[in-house]
Amino acid sequence: MCHTLRHRGPDDLSLDTKSGVALGNTRLAIIDVDGGRQPLFNESGSVRTVLNGEIYNFRELRRALQNTGHVFRTACDTEVIVHAYEEYGLNFVNELNGIFALALHDSERQRVILARDHMGVKPLYYALVENKYLVWGSEIKALLASRLISPQLSIDALGQFLSWEYVPGRQTLFEGIRQLAPAEAMVIDLQSSRISTRKYWDVLDSMKHDSRSAHDWEDEIGAQIASSVKHQMVSDVPLGAFLSGGVDSSLVVASMGDASTFSIGFDDPSYNELDYATRIADHLGVRQTKKIIRSNVADLFETLIYHLDDPIGDFSVFPTFLISKMARENVTVALSGDGGDELFGGYESYIAQRYAHWYQYLPNSITRGMLPAAAKRIRPARQKKGTINKLKRFIEGAALPSSMHHARWRIFASDELKGQLFTPNAASELTTPTGQHIHDLYAAAAGLPELNRSLYVDTQSYLADNCLVKVDRMSMANSLEVRVPLLDKELVAMAFDVPPNLKIRGTETKWLLKRIASRHLPRKCVYRRKEGFSIPMKHWLGTRFRPVLEEYLSPSRLQRDGIFQVSSVEKLKQDHLAGTANHSHILWSLIVFHAWQDRWLRTDSGL
Repeated sequence: MCHTLRHRGPDDLSLDTKSGVALGNTRLAIIDVDGGRQPLFNESGSVRTVLNGEIYNFRELRRALQNTGHVFRTACDTEVIVHAYEEYGLNFVNELNGIFALALHDSERQRVILARDHMGVKPLYYALVENKYLVWGSEIKALLASRLISPQLSIDALGQFLSWEYVPGRQTLFEGIRQLAPAEAMVIDLQSSRISTRKYWDVLDSMKHDSRSAHDWEDEIGAQIASSVKHQMVSDVPLGAFLSGGVDSSLVVASMGDASTFSIGFDDPSYNELDYATRIADHLGVRQTKKIIRSNVADLFETLIYHLDDPIGDFSVFPTFLISKMARENVTVALSGDGGDELFGGYESYIAQRYAHWYQYLPNSITRGMLPAAAKRIRPARQKKGTINKLKRFIEGAALPSSMHHARWRIFASDELKGQLFTPNAASELTTPTGQHIHDLYAAAAGLPELNRSLYVDTQSYLADNCLVKVDRMSMANSLEVRVPLLDKELVAMAFDVPPNLKIRGTETKWLLKRIASRHLPRKCVYRRKEGFSIPMKHWLGTRFRPVLEEYLSPSRLQRDGIFQVSSVEKLKQDHLAGTANHSHILWSLIVFHAWQDRWLRTDSGL
């Protein structure tokens, strides 16, 4: 199992078995490089732990625990976990501020604890086998390597995957393999075999509901960002930062002072933000390493599928892998700007939801008949976004159920499309409603203003289940640890107290964050159209990825599998290649699924 995760920790591999509980770890040495070998123990050796990630407040915790009599043997952040457990019991996870997936074994109390950090930056998968064995790991491939699991596809989860480009929540594409949710802890009683889980933290319970002026919010959020960045720069090995040229990563770099930064661009001008990244690097006086993605990107496909055993259909896995690879040639740790959009209102779907309030007053014959029909007849524009593409996307999303709220502009396979795609037998297994997780999360945030409810939905799902998965898998594939200062526990809680009118004003997204950024960055770099970190896949499916498209979505293959209707997939392909429609998202998700199926269900578990 550990050997499948050597890319996550190439510096050491250790295994410790006691009382029928085996703890393994592959270590990427960052804090106390020489002395932090895992597992780490308490004074008596009765409590031991392994950790994937970092505990940022370990120095403060260490001092507090030493003051109550605890004795430390190393300078490693991981060691505070066993002593915090001794001091605070099961509530020890509440004391941790960091990114982590951890396992702790208490041999005296005969229990095992698994826990995942508050925002889900680090993954933790598990499976209960025959009510006899519990196996867990940072990636699904480690569980499969146990040889205790016979991998089987969940068609229900596949339906969710096609709709969202990821599987929401605890479910995975594998039957019987699940993951801990963000801020969730599991306790396994080894005597009774009882397993219980609980959510130990929720931003909804951490809000202070303070009232401040816009200027005060600007000062306090700015100061908290600077503090979060400073805390997350603790490292005994070289550290740098991703710099995309967007507001979030630029603001993180501006808070670092002297820094090594890494930027990546594309040979398609409408997708390339490298010039902005360079202007910001020059303005801040930081070092910049940069690269343009060219034609060899398709050669990475099989490598990326290996690292996507819990697959996502996000195009930006390619640039994320490449920027991580470039950074790892220079540093072991990198800071990123992930989380800014979800905390401070950076997505256009939030604007679309506002427009939809007025749009709904038009007759249904127009909004669900005439306009969607007209939008289908308009050919998509070549550029990444543009007025035509935005208008088409708005009309398509607005025609979906309003109960999806802002998330209807993020759906790539509606119920109607899935009805056309899946064969009748496969469709009968689609039991989870497409928007179930959206409804549940939106309901959980009842009482918040509508925008902040949408942000809560996105932090708990799109961010945790897609964006952070992408960054973790692609960075760890290169043995690079990526930290996310904007998702610091204290900053997240503070951000949800910020009033919605300071996040979006008119059509200006991230209004407050841009004001903070403009204190440090050129205004032309801050106040510009948001592009996002993606690649021109809609064009590449007809060129660089055409062989992949034809291989994995061939009629003979689809016929053999019996999951998808051959005629429906063929129509998607032909319309896309002819340029009459942009089906890049659903086609790419279908490709990823079939490549994943080959790797993980048909070739000895892909190992």
